[in-house]
Amino acid sequence: MQEFFTQAADTLSYVGLLMPSLLQGALVTVRLFVWTLLLSIPLGLPFALGSNSRFFPVRWLCKGYIWIFRGTPLMLQLFFFYFFLPITLNITLDEFTTAVVTFVLNYAAYFAEIYRAGIESIDKGQYEAAKSLGIGPQRTMFGIIIPQTIKRVLPPVSNEAITLIKDTALVSVISVAELMKAAKGAVNRDVNVTAYAIAAIIYLVFTFLLTMLSRYLEKRFSRHEQKGV
Repeated sequence: MQEFFTQAADTLSYVGLLMPSLLQGALVTVRLFVWTLLLSIPLGLPFALGSNSRFFPVRWLCKGYIWIFRGTPLMLQLFFFYFFLPITLNITLDEFTTAVVTFVLNYAAYFAEIYRAGIESIDKGQYEAAKSLGIGPQRTMFGIIIPQTIKRVLPPVSNEAITLIKDTALVSVISVAELMKAAKGAVNRDVNVTAYAIAAIIYLVFTFLLTMLSRYLEKRFSRHEQKGV
């Protein structure tokens, strides 16, 4: 029994030594997550609207952008921006900025498709009703259609946010010191997988908090919609 308590004490002591570097890595993960959401969520909207544009060049460019970023692996995109831009265009970005740019462009493409599907799910009769009342197309879209779309796209947007927190682990391949890289460094240094277990718990905490937040938002928007009926 004494040996068990001694081993447990040693494990807790080791965890205490690991936590500063893992928490620092977790902070980088959160920064990348927040910057990606803040920039990609609004960026997806113009691409969603552009992909339905009647102006062929705009529609072609938006659909092409969405096709490329949804059709190629995120890790490949990271390598592209990290290695290709400095070599071919002489544009050098630091590792974290490269990760933010790549993630924003990638997730904006996914959000654009989510928005497009949400907008197309709105009854076409609402466009006709707005037109009969003399409401212009722009006001119809931003004042009538998009507010109704928000509730419908919340579940898939929330799912993408949960996927994003896990995808941040990919940036370790370009030496961004996020949570996964910190855990991997500790495992390689100490030949002990405890750091991976702690990292898994931290990711689970992040995804749990995001799940609770998404459920709260869905209930809140549902309540507002019911009041408006």
